[in-house]
Amino acid sequence: MDIILLGPPGAGKGTQAQRLERTRGMVQMSTGDMLRQAVKVGTPVGLKAKAVMEAGELVSDSIVSALIGERLDQADGTGAIFDGFPRTGHQAQALEILLGERGRKLDRVIELEVDEEALVERITGRFACANCGASYHDRFKLPQQEGTCDVCGAHEFKRRPDDNEQTVRTRMAEYRAKTAPILPYYEERGLVRRVDGMASVEEVAATIDGILDDPGSLSR
Repeated sequence: MDIILLGPPGAGKGTQAQRLERTRGMVQMSTGDMLRQAVKVGTPVGLKAKAVMEAGELVSDSIVSALIGERLDQADGTGAIFDGFPRTGHQAQALEILLGERGRKLDRVIELEVDEEALVERITGRFACANCGASYHDRFKLPQQEGTCDVCGAHEFKRRPDDNEQTVRTRMAEYRAKTAPILPYYEERGLVRRVDGMASVEEVAATIDGILDDPGSLSR
């Protein structure tokens, strides 16, 4: 089964994709990670991308499509989770071609719906142990002992530089402007299912499993 996970940054796409990899043996196709790996390894596509990036230019859709095709060939017979691709109508059409050339088809497009205000609170309040990486939150998960990591006992914590309100709202606006418009393309084909991305990780996972186990069902 090949699926797309849609949703703005912070909606939980990566968490759910990693879970599906563990529980269903699917492969996460995160274009950002794949691009960095291809450049590092020095694949033909990676070398092209490296040259473009070193020239200060944006990686073209053709290079991204070639990267996806390369990864699909490696994952022959394994379900794919597309995370971060497609982002535009043109990329959506390119994906259809890539899958069709390999005798595959897109089965589901799952959108994790979020409340912008709640998402801002979720992201801007998170921080982590600087030593072991254990995750915490200003409101939802503080260390049991103030200033001390529950896991390793360290006393230093860190926050991501881009976990701020302005960045989160900018990303939300970008998602609405660039990615959300591809939904009608998939809705016309009956592929879209929506999940409450503000629910707990376990609840979101259970809803996604229900969609994948019973493709004819509708979430919510």
